[in-house]
Amino acid sequence: MQYVRLGQSGLKVSRLCLGTMNMGSKEWKPWIFDEKESEPIIRHALDNGVNFIDLADFYSIGAGEEVVCNVLRRIGRRDDMVITTKVGYAMSDDINAQGHSRKNIFNAIDNSLQRMGMDYVDIYMLHYFDTETPLEETMGALNDIVLAGKARYIGVSTMYTWQLAKILQVCDKNGWARPINMQLQLNCAYREEEREMIPFCMDQGIGVSVFSPLARGILTSDLQSTRNKTDFFTAEMYNDQASRDIAHSVAKVADARGCLPAQVAQAWVLNKREVSSMLVGADTTAQFDSALAALEMQLSAEELYELERNYTPCDLINDYTSGKRIARTARQAMAPFTG
Repeated sequence: MQYVRLGQSGLKVSRLCLGTMNMGSKEWKPWIFDEKESEPIIRHALDNGVNFIDLADFYSIGAGEEVVCNVLRRIGRRDDMVITTKVGYAMSDDINAQGHSRKNIFNAIDNSLQRMGMDYVDIYMLHYFDTETPLEETMGALNDIVLAGKARYIGVSTMYTWQLAKILQVCDKNGWARPINMQLQLNCAYREEEREMIPFCMDQGIGVSVFSPLARGILTSDLQSTRNKTDFFTAEMYNDQASRDIAHSVAKVADARGCLPAQVAQAWVLNKREVSSMLVGADTTAQFDSALAALEMQLSAEELYELERNYTPCDLINDYTSGKRIARTARQAMAPFTG
């Protein structure tokens, strides 16, 4: 396992972060693993050096935090782990049980810690940018949570670059804790965050954690999985010819390498020095091993060209562009990947 500092903080995390959206309760989604099914995957990740575990209160509406942390408490040592959870999406029909108001943030952190059976979370993250709550209220609440010892650090996820800039401005103006981590979507089929968000994070000393390196499974060439057949986000984000062409290129490079497409797609992410860590939402220990192998895979210039030649600009993927994204066209193939 490789370890890096998360941004300019002193916190060191494994470059592979265990993603846990697939763990919790099948009542939430049919592809979710229960506690018994989740334990071998969690154990395998810890045994292979993972110390970074990603949670969110929204996953299985709280059951994800409970299931994963039940396992972690049995097989791990709390001080050896870097655990993050997120707040923001609706947890019930209560109008105040969502968003980033001071009321919800304070309630949510206590509820998360109770479900987790822990005294603190290492990184408490905003799941998105709440446009309805004043930033001073949100960031002041997060700072108070850090001061109270309920979180060691704070982080953010999935927003426009200008929104992150506003967050940093408010934090710096008031002397509050700054985010140390930006969690964003990045893969061969979606690269828009490379234009502004990732360079801005590098400039501001914020770590970058990448989720969906396989484009919700599209880049594995498996379009018939239970998740892809039941998760409308897959069609919303990657139902275009460019994404399918990119998946085909990933498969071609993998075939030439003699490995699975997933490993190539993950290596493309991990080859980027700007990426601190990559979330791995594995359904099997073998899938996790693919990500481990990707850590050591260096892609050639010819392979990178084949993986990237079909990419064309598209709208950002976030809460504000759903149903409004446009189709794309691609470049032509070059040797040795013609024909």
